[in-house]
Amino acid sequence: MGEITRLETGPRMSQAVIHNGIVYLAGVVGEPGGSVTSQTTEVLTEIDRLLALAGSDKTRILRAQIWLADMAGFAEMNAAWDAWVAPGNAPARATGEAKLATPDYLVEIIITAVQK
Repeated sequence: MGEITRLETGPRMSQAVIHNGIVYLAGVVGEPGGSVTSQTTEVLTEIDRLLALAGSDKTRILRAQIWLADMAGFAEMNAAWDAWVAPGNAPARATGEAKLATPDYLVEIIITAVQK
């Protein structure tokens, strides 16, 4: 019930799916290699782009799920996150350690947001 809109759909997944005004982003990763800081910054830039494409922005994020390849990068990721997150609009968030798709990926972030 209600229309489902899929953005940047490929054979395996869509980068964003919108249903009843809720935006669900796929896991976003940065360029393989580089530091936790550079990958986190790239991921957050891509999240901004995808949210804008879906008619939302970072002030509308409900939930963030963050996966780190190694929790040793937690403080480094948090520094980039804290500089990016909209003041007064921090979402519910969970962070954990997981083996990501390739060893070159250090950070993956999954976002759920509301359209404007």
